Amino acid sequence: MPTVPTDPTTRAEAYRKHARDGTSAPVLLWWVSSFDGWLLLDGHDRAVAALAEGRDPVRLVLSRAPDDEAWRRTADEVTAGHERRVARLDARPRPWADRQRATMERAYGDVMSWLPYEHAPTRCWPLPGGPAAWDEIAARVMFECRSD
Repeated sequence: MPTVPTDPTTRAEAYRKHARDGTSAPVLLWWVSSFDGWLLLDGHDRAVAALAEGRDPVRLVLSRAPDDEAWRRTADEVTAGHERRVARLDARPRPWADRQRATMERAYGDVMSWLPYEHAPTRCWPLPGGPAAWDEIAARVMFECRSD
């Protein structure tokens, strides 16, 4: 991993240089379904430096993958729907059927190629001890953010 100076100005310049050179460490993102978006866990300065250089930051994404049974069920449903549409097209031949079939095949391929990459919902569980346990944990870490 590249070394980065401790002085803020020099550090920002170093991050920008690494972004230009393509040697920057990836930023760590977590897909959170309830946010319907990304939570940046690590690498805010590297992300800002890359964006300032007109580049997309290198990313490492954490997400829950769907279980294989759910994926297979979805794939089977998508395939069955595609086969029904193709059968309807075959039942009524038209001059433009070849183009329509090609479009349907591309769409089916696009949907199937995205299935394994969809994110499963982010789960949460109640904290044992409830609100009192949360207050205790928050009190222990409050020294880092006294103004809160």
